[in-house]
Amino acid sequence: MASGLVTLCGQAYGAKQYQRLGNYVYSSIISLVLEKLLTLLGQDPQISLEAGKFAIWLVPSLFAYAVPQPLVRYLQSQSLILPMLLSSFAARFYIIYSPSCQKTRVPFSKEALTGISVFLRLAIPSTVMICLEWWSFELLILLSGRLPNPQLETSVLSVCLTTISFLYTIPYSLGAAASTRVSNELGAGNPQGARVAVFVVMFIAVVETIIVSSTLFASRKILGYAYSNKEEEIDYVTGMVPLICLSVIMNSLQGVLSGIARGTGWQHLGAYVNLGSFYLEGIPVAVLLSFRLNLRGKGLWTGILLGSTIQSALLAFITSSTNWHQQAIKAKERILKGTPSMENEANKCY
Repeated sequence: MASGLVTLCGQAYGAKQYQRLGNYVYSSIISLVLEKLLTLLGQDPQISLEAGKFAIWLVPSLFAYAVPQPLVRYLQSQSLILPMLLSSFAARFYIIYSPSCQKTRVPFSKEALTGISVFLRLAIPSTVMICLEWWSFELLILLSGRLPNPQLETSVLSVCLTTISFLYTIPYSLGAAASTRVSNELGAGNPQGARVAVFVVMFIAVVETIIVSSTLFASRKILGYAYSNKEEEIDYVTGMVPLICLSVIMNSLQGVLSGIARGTGWQHLGAYVNLGSFYLEGIPVAVLLSFRLNLRGKGLWTGILLGSTIQSALLAFITSSTNWHQQAIKAKERILKGTPSMENEANKCY
């Protein structure tokens, strides 16, 4: 939900509405502190027991994230990255005392309460957009527990998921930078600057994708040893590497495109894209290939790969057909009026 701040804070900073930026942060903190999440899942007894223990210890972190996540977006929207690299805890003191935040640092006021509705209009679609994708991969692991020899299948798919999650940190960072630059330029009424930022970050993403996927494929025979010493699992992982490489390519592209979407305020479109890509296409195909055609883990991963491919293609189409001049106008309206302009969605694209 804190991703909703990427749009609001970034565009407010670009529009030099510094007081409004600070109030958006307070609005998001109030909203996130009230958030609750409770899940209960069960499959193979031994696997479920360990997963349950791990999940329980993660619950306190959900509440701990309610405050720092909005503050991270507050700094990110102003391109102030150094304090986040030093320490998320120290970043709070940086916000309070640093002259760099002087223009956007505001005292808590009633205006923060009025900004909650504006925040939620972008935060809820952001949540849906992100969670629909994350949950599809979690569902992949759950489905693997229903296959023959579930411990082997779950272990191998967990290795694959861990690998792409680790490699996703690079495009995710590029996407965060794209969110900041695009939202700042749109807020400042500079559509050409937003267009240039999109071209630059996509070029970097393509280069990064080629390097990382090629390196991963070259090391396919030794990747399994980083996670296991069982020959059966290592051989299985080796056979999965080509599919993992394709997933890395698709995830890298969509990670950057999703960042552009957040910077522009397309979270609702991203939610529709993820819903259709993974839950109407990817997961049904994964179930068909895995359980009907007996492709097991490769079938599950192929289905999710199809979902990622469709997702990247749709986001690329939306981005390439965007009317950036119109987006700059909408960004100004959103910030100056304090409410997001949600009318005439068709005007967002040529």
